[in-house]
Amino acid sequence: MTDDSLAEFKSRQRDTWPSFAGAAVLTTPVAAHLVNFADVRRDEDVLDVGCGTGVVAITAARRGANVSALDLTPELLEHGRRNEQVAECPGIKWSEGDVEELPYPNESFDVVLSQFGHMFAPRPKVALAEMRRVLKRGGRIAFATWPPEHFVGRFFALVARHSPPAPQGAVPPPLWGSIAVVSERLADGFEAPFFERGVMRVPALSLGHLWTTMCGTIGPLQKLVERVESKPEKLAAIHKEMLELAEPYFSDNVMHQSYLLTRAHAR
Repeated sequence: MTDDSLAEFKSRQRDTWPSFAGAAVLTTPVAAHLVNFADVRRDEDVLDVGCGTGVVAITAARRGANVSALDLTPELLEHGRRNEQVAECPGIKWSEGDVEELPYPNESFDVVLSQFGHMFAPRPKVALAEMRRVLKRGGRIAFATWPPEHFVGRFFALVARHSPPAPQGAVPPPLWGSIAVVSERLADGFEAPFFERGVMRVPALSLGHLWTTMCGTIGPLQKLVERVESKPEKLAAIHKEMLELAEPYFSDNVMHQSYLLTRAHAR
């Protein structure tokens, strides 16, 4: 992966996610699950990586933690700042930045969190090394990810099949949802990890309603639709493939989206 291809890829990522603010509220129960799982405590120094609109950062701050929050997409950070005001928990330190080059000194944090964020970094080893660098010895890393075998992981694989290829060396995000892969990645700098599973429930009136909502809020799908909207047959094929993928996970006006939580202590 050349420096130019990496910079271009990250620029595309930055431009892909602004619309996610419309769906971020659906992840607030997951944020509470993650913060509980990480056992975030009052007065701990906590970093939320890939913070998006701040649902994890704000949840941790309301526990009394001292929170820093970082994201690549400035529009999401603006939503985070507004959410902070609404939630009445001032004091979060918001920063625009990249998990592969964190702007914090070594051993700055007791806890490093990420909810469906760091997994999109193209180089897992680099991202994890940075998260470990800013974590105090004995501190905790905890994150929520999408397993490759369940709906969201399969959805991202579908989008990738119909999108321009990622730079050579970039790793598919859903691999962060594989227990075997995560255990191997954590082996060098962390104690043996703990895992827990959960289900995020997304309301929808129908699969067609789900498609419409995702096209407006899930950046990778939104960009894919924009690229193929002049090709009705291809768009129809992608629409059909998406609905067939989603159908087994949809019942009683709810999409059931399984996720994985991981927690480990730094050596």
